[in-house]
Amino acid sequence: MNPSVLRLLDANANRAREALRVLEDYSRFVLNDQDTSARLKSLRHTLAEVMGPLGAQAILHRDTPGDVGVANKTAAEQRREDLAHVITAAGKRLGEALRSIEEFLKTQSPTDAARVEAMRYAFYDIEQRLARTLRPADRFARVRLYVLVTEKLCQRPWLEAAEEALRGGADCLQLREKEMDAGELLHRARQLVALCRKYGTLCILNDRPDVAILADVDGVHVGQDDLPAVEARKLIGPEKILGVSTHRIEQARQAVLDGADYVGVGPFFRSSTKPRDFIAGPEYARQAAAEIKIPAIAIAGITAGNVDEVLATGIQAVAVSSAVIGAADVRGAAEGMKRALVPKVPLNVKNET
Repeated sequence: MNPSVLRLLDANANRAREALRVLEDYSRFVLNDQDTSARLKSLRHTLAEVMGPLGAQAILHRDTPGDVGVANKTAAEQRREDLAHVITAAGKRLGEALRSIEEFLKTQSPTDAARVEAMRYAFYDIEQRLARTLRPADRFARVRLYVLVTEKLCQRPWLEAAEEALRGGADCLQLREKEMDAGELLHRARQLVALCRKYGTLCILNDRPDVAILADVDGVHVGQDDLPAVEARKLIGPEKILGVSTHRIEQARQAVLDGADYVGVGPFFRSSTKPRDFIAGPEYARQAAAEIKIPAIAIAGITAGNVDEVLATGIQAVAVSSAVIGAADVRGAAEGMKRALVPKVPLNVKNET
């Protein structure tokens, strides 16, 4: 074989192996995703089989000192802003390297070239899966008090209750109206968006990605029986927030892979707002707090009187409904809950007038 082609194959095999290792380590140690890490490991072994004796021959023609491209560096190559850039760069490097190997192998072994082509297509699926997990780390990090707004639970007009919750320190409001007509839901979502932007807080809509897009809310929350999270992410795009309700650790792991920005963890206690025949309780909350890298929000039956039990699991944020919006003094209830969650931190009380 042409020595120059052997040099080329050696260089690209190295690029591919190195990129595969970066991606495999991310899947293994960051995502704790056994399936994806196993698929990437399989690709590494397939590449080794394809290169086989050819790889041993190619390495003899390696000439790093004589490589005119070694010194060709760009500023972007020398810097990675965050984890997402690391993984994205590795993915692009792998795809490019495999394509180069495939094309030049066609001159020697069409059968091996076809195997590399199959590897490339297999990786495209993995790359998409990994891309969904690359969420901005700080998008939901400041949320501690998350209030669900449902009109029938309010003692006063729902929008007034929502504003009082914001004055009391709520970091995020979710509009949750499961049985409301789409037109009215859209109208209310737009009202809540305007209110939340006045206070500089997040606004989430429950269950309806279509309405969420039209209302330009900050994100959407889906449950296990709603539109699948991976499909919701396709609809709302990469910029909006996606929350997913989970009841066990397997669901939380899947939510991460599906592109969630945060997971709801519960039911923590029994709740009259949404009765269930099971309780996930503190055991699952401890699992989620220890393993899941995206924010986890405990939900169900949480009050100022029992929030310490939630915090003891390692969970740092809670979602509440009737404990705040169902109170006679909504603002006071929110303030009390916020103090329990974030002692000595000033409450979110800007733009009250």
